[in-house]
Amino acid sequence: MADILYTYNGKVYVNLTNRCDCNCKFCIRSHHDTVGDAVTLWHRKDPTLEEVKAAMDAYDFSEKKELVYCGYGEPTCALENLMGSARYGKERYGLQIRVNTNGLGNLYHKKDIVPILAEVVDSVSISLNAPTKETYMEVTRPQFDDAFEAMLAFTKACGRVIPEVKMTVVDVLPKEEIEAGRKLAESLGVELRVRSYV
Repeated sequence: MADILYTYNGKVYVNLTNRCDCNCKFCIRSHHDTVGDAVTLWHRKDPTLEEVKAAMDAYDFSEKKELVYCGYGEPTCALENLMGSARYGKERYGLQIRVNTNGLGNLYHKKDIVPILAEVVDSVSISLNAPTKETYMEVTRPQFDDAFEAMLAFTKACGRVIPEVKMTVVDVLPKEEIEAGRKLAESLGVELRVRSYV
């Protein structure tokens, strides 16, 4: 069975699903079966909410303040389990909840999921990946033709109701693209974080 919780750089991550509506060229799961202290992050089948809660109960959160939803799939593809386990983590262990997402949850579910996330989520990190639609579509290879526009709209909506919202790009982008990404994020009322490509 794949790891449900794993630790990387001192943070605790939840690996909810292997489903994803993108096929990013740079995705780490194309190169490695694991990250951090996980044995494997490939699920034979997605864990149930009860299995996620059991993994949380088996983990020592005494030194941890945050739970991050980010595994080998898009966490919003498992929205019910995300919300159920996030609520559990907050109520039982007093954890702050962060979701790392591609920002396509509204398209995937064919409804606005931002108000649902806002019930429990403290922080959202949205993968911008590229500052223009053309480059974004080429790099991210999403299932949806209107993915770029939907991701921007999702970001703006999150910025209105979730306490901390950031967009991210990886540091392999040329400096001018990173700067264009920063301006785009600021135009949506959020911050850009440049993360290292592992």
